[in-house]
Amino acid sequence: MKIAAVAFAAAGLLAPGVVYADAGEDLLKKAGCTACHSNDKKIVGPAYNDVSAKYKGDAGAAAKLADKVKKGGTGAWGPVPMPPNPAVSDADLKTMITYILALKK
Repeated sequence: MKIAAVAFAAAGLLAPGVVYADAGEDLLKKAGCTACHSNDKKIVGPAYNDVSAKYKGDAGAAAKLADKVKKGGTGAWGPVPMPPNPAVSDADLKTMITYILALKK
């Protein structure tokens, strides 16, 4: 009985992370990000796994990435510019970036 209770409690703790990940992936699709990016391979822009690896351990990564998404940019991953995305809400942006930074290569 105790094992079942512990397993049930652990599943409850993990479920929000799964929902959060699904929300991040859904928001990336909705915002059109997946036209240029994917989790595991470069399309036009870098793979999200590569972005996560580049910023691993960087405490300021979320703020840097949020600024890059809002304003756009060029040069960090090659010559093709990333267009600005000012219409993405800060809340959605936080969810998307949290999802990306949690990916592992």
